[in-house]
This record gives sequence, structure tokens and C-alpha cells, in this order.
Amino acid sequence: MDSFMQMALEEARQGLREGGIPIGSVLVRDGVVVAAGHNKRVQENNPILHGEMDCLLNAGRIGSYRNTTIYSTLMPCYMCAGTIVQFKIPKVIVGESRTFPGARQFMESHGVEVVDLDLPECVDMMEAFIREKPELWNEDIMEL
Repeated sequence: MDSFMQMALEEARQGLREGGIPIGSVLVRDGVVVAAGHNKRVQENNPILHGEMDCLLNAGRIGSYRNTTIYSTLMPCYMCAGTIVQFKIPKVIVGESRTFPGARQFMESHGVEVVDLDLPECVDMMEAFIREKPELWNEDIMEL
């Protein structure tokens, strides 16, 4: 596992320690971390603060995103995928999509390269979370 995905995984673990949903994200430009973040829907009572959204919020206004890569421990949902497409982020590297298929086809249909690493660490963390807090997970993916 590369250092950027390891950092996203640590962000996810931080979110879990805070009582939130364990999804982390890191934005990289030219091999340098621009920003990191994690899902804070619970912690900040903010329905749109998914991991990717928190990461991009932490990046601030950086001008063009065209030469960036965003890492996420889980396949982005349609909201986050829409932002990735809108910002013209060309590449998304995800830890897994087994527990949530997300919006891969949507991103790919808009020219985004999507790499799914299918990492056991990410799968195991999400499966444990979903098993332990199904109501919170279903709220996060709007399956109430």
C-alpha cells in the first residue's frame, strides 16, 4: 500500500475514533499531499461532509485540480463523484468498493480514471463498521 492510501486509511481511523464513519481521503498533486480529510457527518452534524468533501474543503482554493489525484478508502458516492467531475480531478484511487459500489461508472463516463485497490484493510474496517452501526451507515448512504 502506498503512503497516500496509508494516510487516507489513518484519516478513516481518526473518523472512527471520533465516533464517525470511517472513510478517509487525501488529495495529492505532483507527489505532494495537498490536503487530507475524513467523513465528519456525525462529528459536525453536516450531511454533506463526506471524506472527499472534507479533504477538498481542507485543500481550499488551489486553482486547477487537473493535475491532482484523490485517494479515498471507499468508492466515492454520487455527491463526491460529482464534485470530482466538476473539479476535473483526473484520477481517483480507492481502497475498496465491495461494501459500497459508489459512482465508478459515472466518474469513468466523464473521463476520470478510477483505480480500485480492493485492500483488505479497507474492506475489513467498513464491514466491521457496517455490522456494528448499521443505522449510521444506512443514514450515510441514504438507505433509511
